[in-house]
Amino acid sequence: MTIPNIEQLNEAEVRSRFVLPALTQAGWDLHSQIREEYTMAAGRIDVRGSLATRRKSKFADYVLFLAAGVPLAVVEAKDATQSAGAGMQQALDYAERLDAPFVFSTNGKSFKLQDRTVSPVTEVELAMDQFPSPDELQERWKASTKLGQAEVEVMEEPFYFAGAREARYYQLAAVNKTVEAVVRGKNRILLVMATGTGKTFTAFQIIWRLSKAKRCQRVLYLADRNVLIDQTRVNDFKPFGQRMTKIEGHKVDPSYEVYLSLYQAVDGATEDQKTYKEFSPDFFDLVIVDECHRGSAKEDSAWREILEYFGSAIQIGMTATPTETKDTSNAHYFGEPIYTYTLKQGIEDGYLAPYKVIRIDLDKDLQGWRPPKGKKDKHGEEIEDRIFGSPDFDRALVLEKRTQLVAEKVTEYLEATDPYAKTIIFCVDQDHADRMRTALVNLNGERVAENSKYVMRITSDDKIGKKQLDAFINPEEKYPVIVTTSELLSTGVDVQTCKLIVLDQTIRSMTKFKQIIGRGTRVREDYGKLYFSVIDFRKATELFADPAFDGQPPVIYEPPPDGPVVPPDDSPTGEDGAGEGGGEPPFPGGAPPEDGEPRVKYVVDDVDVWVLAERVQYVGPDGKLITESLRDYTRSAVTEDFATLDDFLKHWFESERKQAIIDELAERGVMFEALSETVGKELSAFDLVCHVVFDQPPLTRKQRADGVKQSGYFAQYSDVARVVLEALLDKYADEGVEPDSDAGILKVQPFEQWGTVVELVGQFGGIEQYEEAVRGLEQALYEPEMAGA
Repeated sequence: MTIPNIEQLNEAEVRSRFVLPALTQAGWDLHSQIREEYTMAAGRIDVRGSLATRRKSKFADYVLFLAAGVPLAVVEAKDATQSAGAGMQQALDYAERLDAPFVFSTNGKSFKLQDRTVSPVTEVELAMDQFPSPDELQERWKASTKLGQAEVEVMEEPFYFAGAREARYYQLAAVNKTVEAVVRGKNRILLVMATGTGKTFTAFQIIWRLSKAKRCQRVLYLADRNVLIDQTRVNDFKPFGQRMTKIEGHKVDPSYEVYLSLYQAVDGATEDQKTYKEFSPDFFDLVIVDECHRGSAKEDSAWREILEYFGSAIQIGMTATPTETKDTSNAHYFGEPIYTYTLKQGIEDGYLAPYKVIRIDLDKDLQGWRPPKGKKDKHGEEIEDRIFGSPDFDRALVLEKRTQLVAEKVTEYLEATDPYAKTIIFCVDQDHADRMRTALVNLNGERVAENSKYVMRITSDDKIGKKQLDAFINPEEKYPVIVTTSELLSTGVDVQTCKLIVLDQTIRSMTKFKQIIGRGTRVREDYGKLYFSVIDFRKATELFADPAFDGQPPVIYEPPPDGPVVPPDDSPTGEDGAGEGGGEPPFPGGAPPEDGEPRVKYVVDDVDVWVLAERVQYVGPDGKLITESLRDYTRSAVTEDFATLDDFLKHWFESERKQAIIDELAERGVMFEALSETVGKELSAFDLVCHVVFDQPPLTRKQRADGVKQSGYFAQYSDVARVVLEALLDKYADEGVEPDSDAGILKVQPFEQWGTVVELVGQFGGIEQYEEAVRGLEQALYEPEMAGA
């Protein structure tokens, strides 16, 4: 058999035969320093209707590590038909994400190197046997840092990975940038990471590396919710074991290294209750402030007093939502963020769940309600004569039929999708949360009969409800399912399997809005959680249009008044755009009342409330809101590349790998799986595109396969070769696998029963003849279109 030359090898073969040997021969350890196919993105999740599909993951061909978690170089390989620098731009993207200083591109014949440690930057070409050794790149990197040996050793301290989950690229970058900032003498540091991206895991790695490098011996980790402390202690910080304690009471034990505490647990109303003063001001070397957008951002807050007391310590603020107002500033205290990983980035990478928004406009919210003269509420209280608008409802005025309608719509949505989907309903206050709980119990009596915890109120004043919080956030626990709350669950609580968030409170704060949306952004594929939904009754989601919000929803749906709450999977749902309310004033009746309980809360039980409109919108790959059907979305995505049917057919028939075209379209957001569910599971990707985008009559895969069998195409081949081609055709008809000239498919069933890859290819006369036969099979499959192309 003829051994193929390098130009005949695909990228994977070039990597295994030429690139990896070059790395190991240069001295890079295969097990401790070389990571092959290092994941850079899990693959964006696209949502259409009730279906969600994940795009292909992205990975760097090789990442070379100085130590565990400390990347030094990225190597991107292409096949030998391309230039050595063909992968450079892709490699640079990955290197910048990882903050790796050396970037290589190769085609198996030579390397291109871009050294990011020098200025001006230049690219040089190296022979395959000239790849730099680990020591060489390490010395170049050390020289570029302009740090002493002691500081460099801190930066080289490895991550903790024994038995732990692997850090994602952005977590590596956040930790490495923080450690570098510390060794360069920065003692106030701000990290901004979207909710659900692992801030506490990142904090753990920072503490681990700095403590192992003896840059900090005692650490204080502060948060403002007990559940945050408890989650941190039993999950991400668990490896600290007996070295860690939680501060409770007013006495402290100075024998530990890592202290977890609520702000409230170390503060107090009087001097003798201020537990933090039991420590000397220089006791802690490092203080980490979780959710630092809260009290610590205010100069006059009691929390700031704690930080200023331990002012000699390195202090790191972590938040998903940095606060910048006239009176409150994270950046003023901690400085500008040294690393930011946004919600939009997390969704694009596939590490955070996308979401669709269902907007439900109620008539009294949009139009306001003015009581008739002398109108009294159900308790006999005469109602103030003014126009009550959305911000007043459930704060100054309770419309009981409004509460009932909201509960009905939420129940309708859950019944149509998943009645046991974890749901959080954000209410105006604790009283509203209790009334909403009652309304939901009455609407879901059968499920409540199965388990009384199906619906629960979890608020700060409800001890029984608060005790169920751990069960609610535990993916293994079925109950509670629906939780009503006001503020308790708005920040920090990790409800990984939350599939529905309901907004029935007026929200003006972008910080609060981002935090609430963040309750649903975790992805848990093992529990069927790929995306979540938001039902908005108060126009809060108009904040998506604010430039300060960086992770718009993939869909906003406003159903007709008598229509279903759940959007149809494949029907036009309105005009494009965010839908800013048609020009009506957002708060009928004037500005909302100030925070805090009003003097009087009127309760009215005889005023009808109606749904005026509902709408759904999705966010496309460019982050812009779109409101269109699955068919329309597919049409617009495909015609970006192929304006006409002839353009598509020409590209399809000229391409040697049809699957590559399918993959390209999938990267653009074309959801072939969702299209199959809607248009026809028996259609190939080719026919789905031709039919949906260009209105061509489709043929099923079986019809195409039968046409080939009846054409006499197989008669020219030997018995074994014919069996191989027929099996390829069956895979196409039954599984939708496009015939591909890559002989690697011959390694799997059913092909392996007829011989090895070498033996089967030999039946065709060699690899070139095999590839030609498969191309002929593809041509025969699409013969009718070939004639018209």
